[in-house]
Amino acid sequence: MVDLSWHALWTGLVWPLLRLTFFISVGLFVGDLIESLQWTRHAAKLAAPLARRARLGDISAASFTMAFFSGVSANTMLAQAHENGTVSDRELLLSNLFNSLPTYFLHLPTLFFIAAPFIGRAAGVYVALTATAALLRTLLITLTGRWLLPPVKEGCLPCRLDEMERNRPKASALAKTWKRFRKRLPKIVTITAPIYTLFYVLRQAGLFQWLEGAMAGHVGLFSFLPPEALGIVAFHMAAEFTAGLAAAGALIASAQLTDVQVVLALLLGNILSSPMRAFRHQFPYYAGIFKPRMALKLILCNQLLRVATIALVGAVYAAFA
Repeated sequence: MVDLSWHALWTGLVWPLLRLTFFISVGLFVGDLIESLQWTRHAAKLAAPLARRARLGDISAASFTMAFFSGVSANTMLAQAHENGTVSDRELLLSNLFNSLPTYFLHLPTLFFIAAPFIGRAAGVYVALTATAALLRTLLITLTGRWLLPPVKEGCLPCRLDEMERNRPKASALAKTWKRFRKRLPKIVTITAPIYTLFYVLRQAGLFQWLEGAMAGHVGLFSFLPPEALGIVAFHMAAEFTAGLAAAGALIASAQLTDVQVVLALLLGNILSSPMRAFRHQFPYYAGIFKPRMALKLILCNQLLRVATIALVGAVYAAFA
């Protein structure tokens, strides 16, 4: 029976939700501020030598650097070079795959500072694992590029960074942060509050206990996860990452799941939801930059490599956690 007394609602739902919303607000603001301060410019300087080791040409190396600031601009640069014959099909594919590293690091602060209020210590583990998968993809593309592409002349990517910085529109980092914060926070809260409330009601109604009994003795594809964790996967697939985090936060708060189970559920939700979501959101603008056939090929290769590396990292984590 669901306990709807004021004390139960305050201690089990209202106060945890208010506290969570506060920390989400702080984390989102800090993450947006770090991104607005162009922290990726310094990351690009450290990562630029990888582009040369992968034997990427001048345009591809510049696109790699640009991807630390804008994925659309980086892809546009590659598409124009491909149309002009400067970049081959093979180099275009490898360059686009290679750009997944800066694209990931571009949003890393926001990813962590949004996840941390929901799942605490598990956020650090989840971000570390997805970052490891991104680095693994970069290593694989670097080795593949050295095998498939011809050597290139040494360039000056730090010079390109300085040029990009001079040409970048100047705006107050604080003003940009506040503008993005006001736009993103209401969306996150409108997702978080209903899901957190729903999980509270379902837990009080005994749904998870019923699911556990129903699944007892049956071996399924995802039997390594408890029934509660499958709710995280479902929300991750049906809505977006924030929905999965909201579900995970509710279950951690009630001690229904361990940090390891939450991380594995989020990784599984990432693997199952990303390919279709990427196709739905990326294909329209990819097809506007590249030819439709090439756009589809790039998205498929990106997602196959992404799923493979996250699955590998997740399997290793599950084996040793």
